[in-house]
Amino acid sequence: MADLLTHLLVPYVLLTVASWRVDWLDQRWVVVGMGGAAIPDLIKVRIVVDESTVETLLGIPFAYGPLSTFGGILLLAGIITVAFERRHWGRVFGLVTFGGLTSLLLDGMRVYADGRASAWLYPFTNWRPPTPSLYVSSDPTVLVVAVLAAGTVTLLDRRIRARN
Repeated sequence: MADLLTHLLVPYVLLTVASWRVDWLDQRWVVVGMGGAAIPDLIKVRIVVDESTVETLLGIPFAYGPLSTFGGILLLAGIITVAFERRHWGRVFGLVTFGGLTSLLLDGMRVYADGRASAWLYPFTNWRPPTPSLYVSSDPTVLVVAVLAAGTVTLLDRRIRARN
């Protein structure tokens, strides 16, 4: 759970700071970007619903793995985008994709046994980029830093909005 929370807090921090300069980027759009950060973590649904069950329901082959890739983010961002009014499609697609990419980039900095991140650029390439091995997913320090950064940005955001 700490991994998902960290994935949600990073785009919150980045988009909230960006909203100080970008007029249309208010809190409702920040939340849309945060939602995109959860896309790569949808792979964890396999704990509850087996892939074979989804295959049976859909009638086509199915695997959760590609959801944690750039291609999976683009596909799901497109599906999410059409749930919004047509005039917002570009904005929604961009924000959801941004949130998903921040999640992939965070995962790309984790420790991997062979020193290479997963092939998150799939389907464009199967190349596994090297990772700086900065942290392990279970490290609480990453969550603490994310919570402190989000708290600081929230307080600053309230001050800035109170002045305006």
